[in-house]
Amino acid sequence: MLRGALILGLAAGLSGCGAIALESMTGAVPSISNPFASKPPGEAMDVTMFVASTRPAARNNIRRAGEEGNAHFAMAMVSVPPGHQAGAVEQPSFGKAQAGKHFVVMLDRAISREEFGRSIATNLSGRVGSNRDVLVFVHGFNTGLEEARFRLAQIVADGRFGGVPVLFTWPTRGDITAYAADKDSATASRDALSRTLLELAGTPGVGRIHVLAHSMGGWLAMEGLREAAISGHPNLDGRLGEVMLAAPDIDLSVFRQQMAKLDGARVSVFTSANDRALSLSSFIARDRPRVGAMNPANANDRNALKRLGVTIYDVSGAQGGGFIGHDVYADAPSVIRVIGAQLGRSRADDSGVSSVLGSNDVRPQGPDISAEPLAPPR
Repeated sequence: MLRGALILGLAAGLSGCGAIALESMTGAVPSISNPFASKPPGEAMDVTMFVASTRPAARNNIRRAGEEGNAHFAMAMVSVPPGHQAGAVEQPSFGKAQAGKHFVVMLDRAISREEFGRSIATNLSGRVGSNRDVLVFVHGFNTGLEEARFRLAQIVADGRFGGVPVLFTWPTRGDITAYAADKDSATASRDALSRTLLELAGTPGVGRIHVLAHSMGGWLAMEGLREAAISGHPNLDGRLGEVMLAAPDIDLSVFRQQMAKLDGARVSVFTSANDRALSLSSFIARDRPRVGAMNPANANDRNALKRLGVTIYDVSGAQGGGFIGHDVYADAPSVIRVIGAQLGRSRADDSGVSSVLGSNDVRPQGPDISAEPLAPPR
């Protein structure tokens, strides 16, 4: 009864996980083949994305989903209105959304798995540097399809991401009390995500495959990457880029096992000791610690984090996330700058573009945490 009361008490403040609220990243951004580099703030833009989904497909928008590895595919275009404010998904208070004023889905077309691969390859053709990259966004618990598409569109628009965005969306019940059911749905989606990541890595012309995952989506993303590694494709055959886990709802012991198969240097974890949603998740799991809620200022947590071999960002002091504090990665401009900078980080095959970080309330936990490799799981 106490657990149920706590869930209902948080329900009023916790809607869909992962409300995206981004600011443009600091520093220079890629300028070649980047459709947003020349667009001034306030100008309308259309964000085209590709969708891989394990959700039940609508009757009129499906191509034998069950016959394609439990996944089906689509191409979507979201209109971001002129005057869009970074950190907001403009929607009407009542009535129907209108293009030019609100985020609106302008195109939603089912495609086959083969069309999915061919279309992404076509979009990558002729690009150079980080504009050849793909960003895979995996949403969290209690997130609807439309909300997930709008969130990814906002990531692309506010973050000036110049590559190809891909949404991996999985079934959620849309009910704050359906935590266990959503976890089962995430579990059932692991194979489809792993296969999608491997197919993206094999796309002609692709640069890096970046993964941004939030909350329960962080657990799903790590499971998909772990399965790919076990099947003989560690680091997606050299194509894996940044893996950014925002408030990951992952048990610490499970995370150790997942990391045993991955390169920790590629993984960043955004933690907050103020995340009430993860505190509730830990309570439901009978006080098993969640990675996203660990506090590097605490000696025990700090020692545990040092063993993970990943980069840790403590965002406890960042402003944003509301009362629940679960969306700080999206609401706080300083955190978004870190995420945007990682996506735009220069590398040997880029055009030399880099980003500058300057934040007072996002504290990278540097070499003293990330330098030590992950200890083997016990």
